[in-house]
Amino acid sequence: MFFKKKWNPRGLHVYITGGSQGLGLALAILVAKKGAHVSIVARTQSKLEKALIELEAVRQSPDQIFRSYSFALDNAESSAAALKAASEGHGGQVPDAVITCAGASKPMFLLDMEEQDLTQGMINGYWVQAWTAFAAAKQMAREGKKGKIVLVSSTLGFMSFVGYSSYSPAKHALRGLAEALHSELMLYGIDTHIFFPPTMYTPGFDEENKTKPAITRTIESTDEGLTAEQAASALLIGVENGEAHITGDLITSLFRASTRGAAPRSNAALDVVYDFIALIGVPIWRRSVDKQVLAHREEHQQYLQKKGFF
Repeated sequence: MFFKKKWNPRGLHVYITGGSQGLGLALAILVAKKGAHVSIVARTQSKLEKALIELEAVRQSPDQIFRSYSFALDNAESSAAALKAASEGHGGQVPDAVITCAGASKPMFLLDMEEQDLTQGMINGYWVQAWTAFAAAKQMAREGKKGKIVLVSSTLGFMSFVGYSSYSPAKHALRGLAEALHSELMLYGIDTHIFFPPTMYTPGFDEENKTKPAITRTIESTDEGLTAEQAASALLIGVENGEAHITGDLITSLFRASTRGAAPRSNAALDVVYDFIALIGVPIWRRSVDKQVLAHREEHQQYLQKKGFF
């Protein structure tokens, strides 16, 4: 724990999906400052062009390679094509680190949803990352690349509450994928990590608030949240330290400790402390949330009546 060499992105090729804004862009800037070659992927070309300007502003060496690629990542074929395009820019070699920050959330009451909202929740929350991990794992194994694959879940990958029935299942699924990959990819010397950020104040958060129920906002109001830069820093520190489950704030660390299962410990001594605090604190938090939800019952009944549900 004390003498393990930290991972250093300097001189390595780091591939980041969702790299045109929010967490992905903040992380791209951070690893660029550390001397990495950076490839970013997103849908919108104009946002990618602006992101490249920001990367150029923090260039550390004339040898660094910064490139962007416009691809949709919601299917296996396009995700593999995006990874291949980025690899071709580096002699056909798969990136040293693949970090999947792409995704979106649309918080709503389940009773307000259409069938496609549940389906899209899994696509935006799970498949846009899973297909990239799928392609990266295969290519790293073929090339003998002892690289890193980093998935991005959420605090809602450890628990959930009202408003997130289309999003939280996807983030729980990413945890399952990460733990399976962590075990299997040991066979090839490939490391797998997963990050569980709390509320992040990004353009995606602003988009979420367009559909987010008031009771969901109330529950979240106790979460101080992180800026994209703070979250990116926490993610990178966790990867550098070799943590399997990475968190960036105390409350998520407590949920991680209380629901860790068979996942490797991040810090044996600190996790014992977190375990003890979570034993007391998590049930208190749960009761508090349930009380807030039940206090909202009459207002919610009136809301459903206006919507014509009853």
